[in-house]
Amino acid sequence: MDDVYQSLATHLDNLPAGYPPTESGVELRILKRLFSPSEAEIAMTLTMMPESVEAIAQRLDMPADELAPVLKDMAYKGLIVTSSRGGQTTYGAAQFMIGIWEYHVNSLDEGLIKDFNEYVPHLMKANLENKTKQLRVIPISKKITGDARIMAYEDAENIIRSQSKIAVAPCICRTEHAMVGKGCDKPRGNCLVFAGGAYYYEETKLGRSISQDEALEILKEGIAAGLVLQPGNSQKPMNICMCCDCCCQILKNIKNQPKPGEVVNSSYFAVVDEEECTVCGVCEERCPMDAITIDDVAVVALERCIGCGVCAGSCDFEAIVLASKDEDARWIPPSSTVETYINIAKERGKI
Repeated sequence: MDDVYQSLATHLDNLPAGYPPTESGVELRILKRLFSPSEAEIAMTLTMMPESVEAIAQRLDMPADELAPVLKDMAYKGLIVTSSRGGQTTYGAAQFMIGIWEYHVNSLDEGLIKDFNEYVPHLMKANLENKTKQLRVIPISKKITGDARIMAYEDAENIIRSQSKIAVAPCICRTEHAMVGKGCDKPRGNCLVFAGGAYYYEETKLGRSISQDEALEILKEGIAAGLVLQPGNSQKPMNICMCCDCCCQILKNIKNQPKPGEVVNSSYFAVVDEEECTVCGVCEERCPMDAITIDDVAVVALERCIGCGVCAGSCDFEAIVLASKDEDARWIPPSSTVETYINIAKERGKI
């Protein structure tokens, strides 16, 4: 039985986002919690390219009418992904993170959370080695200096207004922390999902469909709470995460790096107007990367600044703004999510 989970783990590790092995084997314990042996056998045959039930059934040498309800059940369990267009339902592989883990936001238990938190440092260590990350950091656009040029894909409001289908779901990170008594007071229901992902979240009851106006209100609430805006790392992102440094597994691991500013995919950095700074210390307290210290004025350690703008959004005296990095240092995200994962796969030597 262990062989099927080892094979599934290898299969997941060969997907762009990866699923690296550990000495403890915790990654196998996670899969045993999530997949039955038969589900594991099916999942390891899927790719990220959507396929019809008939195509998958032929590969598995199973009757399509027998396989169809199994695939649907697996999709509803968050083990694989599904989409329906023009009356045709397709299925494909889900990566572990971002993917399978997030799809279990409504079906977590303490054992799974414990294993995940043991495993996530190994997973994040591998992911942080990639030049192209799954998420990027975008600024609070209203806090950018007037002479800085912000691209449409860097503006959260523009991203939301460009969507025809939006769903909102609970934040997996704050949800799992709250379940084990380590939660925070930040809003939890603000994970925005777009386009095909939104249809999947709606169909599988992971989230609910919302309007652009409601999404903009959720964005406003997240900014007011000091959350970091992290959309998918493409010019047409499939999601926007709103993250806190105390619960977000990505931000927590970035924060532990000696130079977070060089790890993230971001194009901005914070600048302090010394004449306007009142040394109130709010920016130091709210900075998610401990990039600000208070001396005679607030001082930004650029190697730690990720350009999120939480400090600027928290300053009542408008003493902090965001400036654009030099042209050669700006992050230009891939044009699509497909390109993003192709780049990650190449960087990992998987293609």
